[in-house]
Amino acid sequence: MRSSKKFDYQKGKYYFNVKSGIGSPITINRTSKEEAVEAFSRYLRANKDCEWLGQWEGKNFTATDFEKQRASVK
Repeated sequence: MRSSKKFDYQKGKYYFNVKSGIGSPITINRTSKEEAVEAFSRYLRANKDCEWLGQWEGKNFTATDFEKQRASVK
């Protein structure tokens, strides 16, 4: 039986998934947009299979386009 996520998303944090092997993806969060974009970019440079989720706002994700987020940080 697959395990489900064992945490609640926190409002205002940025989230992304890193898929590793055959298990379920690892969800990583960062408080600031700059930290999230930098961390996600490092995983991409390491050729990891990643999925940008965006910023959690209570009911859904906003800021879901990673390229726009990257451009606004530079």
